[in-house]
Amino acid sequence: MSNVPRGIRNNNPGNIRLGDKWQGLHQEQTDKSFCRFIAPKWGYRALFIIMRTYEKKHRLCSVREIINRYAPPVENNTEGYIQRVAKELNVSPDDCVSVMQPDVLFSLADAITRVENAGQQPWGIKEMQEAYSLI
Repeated sequence: MSNVPRGIRNNNPGNIRLGDKWQGLHQEQTDKSFCRFIAPKWGYRALFIIMRTYEKKHRLCSVREIINRYAPPVENNTEGYIQRVAKELNVSPDDCVSVMQPDVLFSLADAITRVENAGQQPWGIKEMQEAYSLI
């Protein structure tokens, strides 16, 4: 089980750090740094809320702006992350995208999941649609 990426083990597709009291958190938080959710839909719900907050509250719209905030250079290869996500979304890193559109939000979440989990993506549209119905 240890060779399974952390985000997958924790039902946390975006590797969201502990801090906020998200809905769907597992009663036992066995990871001292990252949230553990009871099901992936709850991890996606949290990721969707973060992405929508970035657009609504912080007025971030490009992949570059979003990922710079989400995965800052102090602990990540942020430029590589930006390039990979932009490529998966088939946009330029500086193009404005709106996560208020479910298809954009799902594509962004899918790309983030792959980056955060060593290229793995065990979940799909079903979990994202369930998560979207919870926000």
